[in-house]
Amino acid sequence: MYLMKDITRDGNPVLRKTAQDVTFPLSTADRQLAHDMMEYLINSQNPDFAQKHQLRAGVGLAAPQVGISKQMAAVLVPGPEDDPKNYELQIILINPVIISNSIQQAQLAEGEGCLSVDKDVPGYVPRSARITIRYQDMEGQTQRLRVKNYPAIVCQHEIDHLHGHLFYDHINLKDPFAMDPNTIIIS
Repeated sequence: MYLMKDITRDGNPVLRKTAQDVTFPLSTADRQLAHDMMEYLINSQNPDFAQKHQLRAGVGLAAPQVGISKQMAAVLVPGPEDDPKNYELQIILINPVIISNSIQQAQLAEGEGCLSVDKDVPGYVPRSARITIRYQDMEGQTQRLRVKNYPAIVCQHEIDHLHGHLFYDHINLKDPFAMDPNTIIIS
């Protein structure tokens, strides 16, 4: 089980490297990695468990964030508040590639955060509002996933980790709160 002490922090070179492709069939270690990353997300979204183990809540976790330079990420976007176990998106992305994206942008009203970045970095992070991802599932089958708005932002954030990018790399340094007037703001 991953805890906050296991999360790789900003400054570690693994976060700035392009991660290696995952080969199939998955090794036992790669299957365990997928399991452990998703388990962290599930545990971190459980308020009692998270408080007991001092976990920061997360909706995505990429392998480089636990010190493993592989093209694998877990995404767990909660569903409606009245049914938090009904996830909007629960997926392991292996060797993901964004194959299409909308011109329209979306961004989080409060900006983005990251389990690997301990400081608050103010500013808007422009992302595509809609994307299509080609990835491999746990059995190595090629899949396509279309997501929009918040799940699209989460997936782009995690895929960035696999290419050595952090969310704050996208913030406009001269005007951190600049935005296109057609941008979708997600609260």
